[in-house]
Amino acid sequence: MGDWRTDPTFAMCRALVDGADLASFAGGPFDVRAVVGTFEGAALDNLPWGNFPHGEKAREAVRLLHAGDEPARNLMGVLIGMCADDSRAAVVLAVPFLIRIATDPHHRHRADALGGLAAPARARYFGVASRDELLLHRSGPQHDGYDDYGVEVTGYPAGWSVAAARAAITTGAPTLLPLLDDSDPAMRIDASYALATAADPGHTVRRAFATRFVMEQDPMVRAALVLATAESTRAHPYEQATAGIRELWQDQAQAPEVRLAAAIGWLCLTDELVPDALHAAVEALATEERARAMDALPWMAAAGRGVPGLLDCVRRMLHPEAPEPSDDPWA
Repeated sequence: MGDWRTDPTFAMCRALVDGADLASFAGGPFDVRAVVGTFEGAALDNLPWGNFPHGEKAREAVRLLHAGDEPARNLMGVLIGMCADDSRAAVVLAVPFLIRIATDPHHRHRADALGGLAAPARARYFGVASRDELLLHRSGPQHDGYDDYGVEVTGYPAGWSVAAARAAITTGAPTLLPLLDDSDPAMRIDASYALATAADPGHTVRRAFATRFVMEQDPMVRAALVLATAESTRAHPYEQATAGIRELWQDQAQAPEVRLAAAIGWLCLTDELVPDALHAAVEALATEERARAMDALPWMAAAGRGVPGLLDCVRRMLHPEAPEPSDDPWA
């Protein structure tokens, strides 16, 4: 990449640095929300990748991923790495293509595509394990300001990227929903994780989670469906769903993974004091071995800061007075 001061993909970001009003760009060619809303079925090379920072790098990764000849881990690493580096706007344009790959039963990279397509739909979630912030969608898809997400490292409004990615996943939800019934448990987990970011005012996605939960036999996938339901319910409150999640952590017949996921999900959906029964259940079930296994759930993998995500959630939700663990090896 050349100097950002002359790179045309940074035109909007430069203008914002110089004091331009963000609202003046809303709905225009540099607004990734507007772009995503108009390119259903568009060819890869017909999209304005050049309007967004690192767009050509994202386009090339998608092209090679679709061709299927290069190692998928490396190509998805490019896209996920851009999100991890807090530069999501161009990756948003990749989401519809990743959905096409993920839902193609014959594509060799479908699992990798599904595993990464939700990356731009979340921001400020690594190391987040508190009741206030875990599973939280910080803004609605029509939000025009910077909102709680602030700006990406490039200066692009992060909320625009997140909203656009969620809109793309919402559009693709009808094709993603069948993946909840995929034969591969990892695919079912990743489908739950992606669909949890979709707008769901009609509760279609949440009903699909509930239907699959009744059929599901794998405890870890059941736990994923619980967390996905909790995330969707946090974005679209529904008292019956919250009550159902409470019943799950109380139900001793449920697998430990399901009860733990339900406890974490319920704590994120309510301001109630932590019941003694929940304390006791979590303390008994949240062993380090089980917590490490539950890092197979993307929510938990992202929550942990040097420890398994479940343990970080337990510490911050049940023992908020406890000091932050030190990452100093000499401490």
